[in-house]
Amino acid sequence: MEPVTGPMRVPLLDLTVQYQRIKAEIRAALDRVCDAQQFILGPEVAALEAELGAACGARFAIGVSSGTDALLMALMAVGTAPGHEVVVPAYSFFATAGTVARLGARPVFVDVEPESLNMDPAAADDAITSRTRAVIPVHIFGRCATMDSILHAAKAHQVPVIEDAAQAIGTEDAAGGRAGTFGAMACLSFYPTKNLGAFGDAGMVLTDDEVLARQLRVLRMHGETAKYDHAVVGGNFRMDAIQAAVLRVKLRHLPEWNRARAAHAALYRQLFAEAGLLDRVQLPAAAPGHTYHQFAIRVRDRDALRSFLGTRGVGTEIYYPIPLHLQPCFSELGHKAGDFPVAEAAARESLALPIYPELTDHQQRYVVDTVAAFYRA
Repeated sequence: MEPVTGPMRVPLLDLTVQYQRIKAEIRAALDRVCDAQQFILGPEVAALEAELGAACGARFAIGVSSGTDALLMALMAVGTAPGHEVVVPAYSFFATAGTVARLGARPVFVDVEPESLNMDPAAADDAITSRTRAVIPVHIFGRCATMDSILHAAKAHQVPVIEDAAQAIGTEDAAGGRAGTFGAMACLSFYPTKNLGAFGDAGMVLTDDEVLARQLRVLRMHGETAKYDHAVVGGNFRMDAIQAAVLRVKLRHLPEWNRARAAHAALYRQLFAEAGLLDRVQLPAAAPGHTYHQFAIRVRDRDALRSFLGTRGVGTEIYYPIPLHLQPCFSELGHKAGDFPVAEAAARESLALPIYPELTDHQQRYVVDTVAAFYRA
């Protein structure tokens, strides 16, 4: 590998580059919303729901205010309430478990698989009880969870599966099954840093079930079945038209962006191998259909490496430094260090490197050269 000479800046993510390339399209979409002066739900949201539902292979798509609210609403739709349990992985973003607790239910944590860091299906099967209201597998970092086994376990117990696909739009499994189409519902996030990111918070719930789709649309409007007629207590989970307009533009580019992320992952593998670092750095597996929302390496000296990279202009992030079962807000559940060792090891060792679509080969070479320099020091 030809080393890159001289310092340079490689941010973890650079949305300004993406924006400059689609600026004219975005401005036209924003003008369309401003001219219409219809800012909440409306035709832009309806159009996005149709386009994104088709892209994901779902019959129904319900646009909502955030990925977190998508999870919350999905759990409400299956009647989650105090006294219920919901099986969730111990290694994920907080919202996966936080939404369960917000409804007064108990998050039941299970460990994750060592390679994929997705929910361990056998552990999930063991965790299901008569009180279980749902199972929420997460397609972490853009890699599909082992859905066949998870769905088999949930079906045996007659428990619905709600996919947390917040990091996995466009992700497929090895057989070509699409993330977001396996469970009773799936939840997407369009937080600005996602592969498909809005200009603020937004999310979506996907389902093939017409009854659930109607129920979800009622829940996102304060439980309103007709104007000022509230059949149930829902919430203000509506999507803004501006976010929908931006997402409609970006959706057209998403396949190209996901292909670029996969190409960057392949180049990282080549560069790390050429640098002789594979005995020091564990790379994410080259799973079919992976969309690489993150390229998270595993290293024993993670914090020292991160500090070294930061001083040399390489942006990184730790996803996630504290596993969910050890979060202070869940201390009453009685978990301790050692309960879920795979999740805890991931929290100690994982480090996300830059992998946004507009990343250049030159920048990637600099990242790997800098990692190599750390181990030579």
